[in-house]
Amino acid sequence: MTQAPAAVVRQQIVVQAPIETAFETFTQRFGDFKPREHNMLAVPIAETVFEPRVGGHIVDRGTDGSECRWARVLVYEPPARVVFSWDIGPTWQVETEPENASEVEVRFLAEGPDRTRVELEHRHIDRHGPGWEAVASGVGHDDGWPLYLARYAALFDEAG
Repeated sequence: MTQAPAAVVRQQIVVQAPIETAFETFTQRFGDFKPREHNMLAVPIAETVFEPRVGGHIVDRGTDGSECRWARVLVYEPPARVVFSWDIGPTWQVETEPENASEVEVRFLAEGPDRTRVELEHRHIDRHGPGWEAVASGVGHDDGWPLYLARYAALFDEAG
C-alpha cells in the first residue's frame, strides 16, 4: 500500500554552533548551501541572496545579471525563526499568486551554548493546487530539504 503524500514536510538537524551563529549562517550564507543545480534561470546561478527582512526575497542571480525571486520573507525573528514563502509551483516555475504558495518555517532552538537544533517545516503545500504532490515529493526527497540541511551543516564542519 502506497502512502499518499502529506501537505507538510518536516526535517531537522543539529549543528555545533551557538543559536545566533546558526541563524546568521542560515540566512547570510543561504547561497553557500542551496544547490546551484536547483536553478530556474536560463543561465548558471552566480549567487543566491536571502534578503534579511520581512518583505525581502530569496533571489537567484544569474551569471548574466538576470534574477529569479522565488521566495518572500514573511517572518524574520533572529535568532529564533524565519518564515518564507515557497513560490515554486508543481511545474517548477515561479508562482505569481501568493495564495498559491506554500510556506517554509525554520526554527532555531538552543540545546546548549554551542549546539542548536534547526527544525524546518514546509507546510501548506496543497495550496499549490493540482500537482501539489510533486512539490511535496520534491522537497521531501533526498535532493530537497535533506540536501539543503546536510550542506548547511557542512558549513559548520568547515569552520571547525
